[in-house]
Amino acid sequence: MRSMKMLGVLIVSLLITSSAGLAAEKQGGILRMYHRDSPASASIHEEATYSVNVPFMAVFNNLVMYKQDVAQNSIDSIVPELATSWAWSDDKKKLTFKLHQGVKWHDGKPFTSADVKCTFDMVMGKSQQKFRKNPRKAWYNQVEDITTNGDYEVSFNLKRPQPALITLLASGYSPIYPCHVSPAQMRTHPIGTGPFKFVEFKANESIKLTRNPDYWKKGLPHLDGIEYTIIPNRSTAILGFVSGKFDMTFPTEVSIPLLKDVKAQDPKAICVVAPNNVSTNIIVNRASPPFDNPDIRKAMALALDRKAFISILFEGQADIGGTMLPQPDGIWGMPKEMLETIPGYGPDVKANREEARKLMEKAGYGPNKHLPVKVSTRNIAVYRDPAVILIDQLKDIYIDGELDVVETANWFSKIARKDYALGLNLTGNAVDDPDQAFYENYSCNSERNYTKYCNPEIEKLFDKQSLETDLNKRKKLVWEIDKQIQEDVARPIIYHSRTGTCWQPYVKGVTVMVNSSYNGYRYEDVWLDK
Repeated sequence: MRSMKMLGVLIVSLLITSSAGLAAEKQGGILRMYHRDSPASASIHEEATYSVNVPFMAVFNNLVMYKQDVAQNSIDSIVPELATSWAWSDDKKKLTFKLHQGVKWHDGKPFTSADVKCTFDMVMGKSQQKFRKNPRKAWYNQVEDITTNGDYEVSFNLKRPQPALITLLASGYSPIYPCHVSPAQMRTHPIGTGPFKFVEFKANESIKLTRNPDYWKKGLPHLDGIEYTIIPNRSTAILGFVSGKFDMTFPTEVSIPLLKDVKAQDPKAICVVAPNNVSTNIIVNRASPPFDNPDIRKAMALALDRKAFISILFEGQADIGGTMLPQPDGIWGMPKEMLETIPGYGPDVKANREEARKLMEKAGYGPNKHLPVKVSTRNIAVYRDPAVILIDQLKDIYIDGELDVVETANWFSKIARKDYALGLNLTGNAVDDPDQAFYENYSCNSERNYTKYCNPEIEKLFDKQSLETDLNKRKKLVWEIDKQIQEDVARPIIYHSRTGTCWQPYVKGVTVMVNSSYNGYRYEDVWLDK
């Protein structure tokens, strides 16, 4: 059934892309879209949500990127962008890029290899200028340094081979920043080389981009601009779309129940449901009582009724998995039979909760002594709704949760500094590759290791799978690592979402990516047939 779903998404994307290609692209028009909330800043490198990628990816370019018209990201769909080519050294410890000449930043200054070096020196924490937040520093732990050879060649010199480095560089989270612009300015007025130029960002109101008339890819973009109206209320936003105020919904944000409303009120709308490689999970502050007690952490994992979450929130259209997106949409997900051997993943919820209550009683809690705790979550529907269900399920094992909602501008800073006890979080895999998922979320010193999980032996296996070039051998290693992470209750995964994106038939050139919600928003090929 899941294979058929995947096939259906790919067929719809293919048909949409093909139909766009049959007609001559038209120039002009403003693409109007609503935005689900107000991002903390405009700096992609400093944020950890696709609320930033969606509006601001179009301002930038990468060295390389995933083809924007291919639904499933893989190493085979990576193409050059600011780079004209790339090559590995014989020992696989040096990755060299030749760069485009004649590219200009939006302020007219020339793009050179120095900008590439400046960008990743900042990401690696090796420059005088510092990011305020640096969520993806762990991606580049194996990069010794970055060297330039003239203005149009740059090399990443590695401590040891890392074949997946090219996939990380292709992510929407890996734009090139200008050397001459400060990190502070990039938060409020970003300068890029991309198809669209930044116009304004009014917090809680709107974000506006305009066509870059000097874009180095000739003939692109087709649109005159993109405008986002910030509407946190889902129902209000959907009403705006069906009434014709917006050309497109915020990508991968339409819930399955709301999708029915769209189709009922606007039957001509094109809607695609797809996985987005975003897991909903529990985070706990393992360093502080009471969650420094492994029995309490295990009890919470055993208490989860994952099918109930999926039934209530997705009408059955979501997936149960570990850290990696389940197959066939994802490349690295554990087989179902292996997943169900992990405590809490088995189908007998009643027996799991009985075991959970015994663990809670061992920790000193029971019918007459409940554990009160605040359940922190981000103040948007995709976080709040499952948090309410989580609180209800935890009552069954003597945990009384109180919902603590946190605004987007404060959420990632709050959990990065470990200012919480228990949280309901969403973790998006920016690329469907274990190097990104494991190092970013579970390595001991990563800024995005929100739970302070640290297992040096598992971290050695991170390196082992990262070095493996045989796909099948690497998959088996990845499965064993993922299984251990779940058994360690590092960050219990509740489900992997499937969500909808809708647009009007006159919007052409849209591709919804099925294994990452972070990489498909360059929008240089999108055009309006009206």
